[in-house]
Amino acid sequence: MKTAGIHHITAIVGHPQENVDFYAGVLGLRLVKQTVNFDDPGTYHFYFGDDVGSPGSIITFFPWANAYQGKIGDGQVGVTTYVVPKGALSFWESRLTKFAISYQKIERFGEQFLQFTDTHGLQLELVEREEGANSKWEFGDIKTDVAIKGFGGAILFSSQPVETENLLTLMGLERIGEEEGYIRFKSEGDIGNIVDVKQIPGEKGKMGVGTVHHIAWRAKDDDDQLEWQQFIAKHGYGVTAVRDRNYFNAIYFREHGEILFEIATDPPGFGIDEDYEKMGSELKLPVQYEPHRQKIENVLLPFEVRSLD
Repeated sequence: MKTAGIHHITAIVGHPQENVDFYAGVLGLRLVKQTVNFDDPGTYHFYFGDDVGSPGSIITFFPWANAYQGKIGDGQVGVTTYVVPKGALSFWESRLTKFAISYQKIERFGEQFLQFTDTHGLQLELVEREEGANSKWEFGDIKTDVAIKGFGGAILFSSQPVETENLLTLMGLERIGEEEGYIRFKSEGDIGNIVDVKQIPGEKGKMGVGTVHHIAWRAKDDDDQLEWQQFIAKHGYGVTAVRDRNYFNAIYFREHGEILFEIATDPPGFGIDEDYEKMGSELKLPVQYEPHRQKIENVLLPFEVRSLD
């Protein structure tokens, strides 16, 4: 079996306004959906991505104001990589400087990266690549020729790197390189397709603000996802039942390096309950919570998507 690559990455952050200001105001991503954590309806669930929230572009957040700070470490996605068009890194250097965001330039597998952290401590990086269509979304001073296309991929911090590498191979990713403590894998997609596994284990991560909760991989549709469910179980992993997340269906399992994996369906997508022009502008609730809308809205902190330019 083969996954096309990363569907989405979900992280825990702090105050919702700070989260929105960073990912929309600074990075220029579109808030394509605001809903709630289906298991904790007193908490927002934000989805940011390209103009329609294409698979491979979606980062999602549970914002918990005043929650405890986590610790990035083994059993987590350590670094989330975004891809921008060729020639765009100089724009992003200037933009990070404009917002007083410190960054460092590094090289890995012959590519130049800008590494920095978001407001709440998540580790991010930007890389230029030809692959992937330019984003159609423009916000503030960010135009399509420099806008983030979606994920470049991620760096996985595994407590058992060899086990994680074996699983990625089982999932259809090709091992394409090894360098300075990292092994690189590539999937067939044009974004969200490069995953680096850190070879030397470190300290175990601690879930909390500023850490990734899980990484989700793409399934073509519901039938493909059921095949994945059987495939994962056959290889000795405890996998959940299918869970309806409104905009995709999801199954979950923890791989042997302790990273929580999800496999999510590409359809139906984020346009099923909002027109294109209005995506992300209203709180959308699953049917089971709609009768409690007023109570939920009274608990959730207000925020606005605003240009910071």
